[in-house]
Amino acid sequence: MDRDDAATVFESLASGIRLDVFRLLVRQGPAGMVAGDLASALDIAPNKLSFHLKSLLHTGLATVEQEGRFQRYRPNIARVAELVTYLTAECCGGRPEACADLLTTPCCPDAPDEIDAHHDAHP
Repeated sequence: MDRDDAATVFESLASGIRLDVFRLLVRQGPAGMVAGDLASALDIAPNKLSFHLKSLLHTGLATVEQEGRFQRYRPNIARVAELVTYLTAECCGGRPEACADLLTTPCCPDAPDEIDAHHDAHP
């Protein structure tokens, strides 16, 4: 990832709606969500949501897979990891290993109960 690529990712997340969509996808983890459920959960018109999903797809922050008549969107956590790596590459004077503790926090808890508790604690 380079500076321009990172800026493009940040520009995509600069929209409050796209940030909400991405955070909801991250909350769902690898299961992702179908577009209709995303629109309902966020109370967004489907055509408006489609516009924002295209931006997330374009920047690589989300992926989509056709499931019959539906499209399932998933967060691309690897893309976020690339961004974090780019942002921390010069951590502590070029010693990114000093930031290792910050980067080793798991993004998805193992137990579904932990996901629900996390979601309830952070509306």
